[in-house]
Amino acid sequence: MSAALEHAQWTELIGVNQYDHIIGSGIVVLFLILVSLKVRAKTTGDSSLIPSSKFSLSNLFEFLTLDFLLKLLTDIFGTEEKAKKYLPLLGGSFFFIFFSNLLGVFPGFYPATQNLNSTLACATVIFVTYNYMGFKEHGVGYLKHFMGPVIYLAPLMIIIEVISHLVRPASLSLRLFWNMTGDHLVLQIFSNLTPYVVPAIFIGLGVFVSFLQAFIFTILSSIYISLSTSHDH
Repeated sequence: MSAALEHAQWTELIGVNQYDHIIGSGIVVLFLILVSLKVRAKTTGDSSLIPSSKFSLSNLFEFLTLDFLLKLLTDIFGTEEKAKKYLPLLGGSFFFIFFSNLLGVFPGFYPATQNLNSTLACATVIFVTYNYMGFKEHGVGYLKHFMGPVIYLAPLMIIIEVISHLVRPASLSLRLFWNMTGDHLVLQIFSNLTPYVVPAIFIGLGVFVSFLQAFIFTILSSIYISLSTSHDH
């Protein structure tokens, strides 16, 4: 009986057999599409030459994309050209995760990042991408990354490297899942205990954690891609 109850609690926690996270993902994707269309219309028109004097959602996205993410990726990849190549993937991941995290701050919404299936899907995309780009950049020579610098230690290094690479998507997905689950759980508990003042503090903390987790996911993903495409090995 206890085992069945524990299974039911775990099922509820990770969102198995629930579709709320799909609805949350759809809301975030639709929001990002609408904002991107608005930003595109602004940057392609005559008004793009005149910066807006008022704060707007378009200005926020332009700042996060060009002044924050692009500079961050340029520092990691070494050149702006290479950073721009991976900006759509990494920038898209950052915005999707960030706004999915923020969705959990609003009552009645279930964030996609509070479901293990969603976070594992995001991590799998990064895992497949950096390995694909590694083979595309180096060809079969990409396998040398798994062998280490000393040939007689290659069998041992292959085992270690394969395990290390398999752990990466698990680490990315579980870190994001557990941090957002814990953050929203704390917010829910304190909101039920004290409906005034105190929840506002945890909402502010939740916004910070939402940004931090999206930032960490993007940083680690860009490092993995940079390592797989680097010629310094």
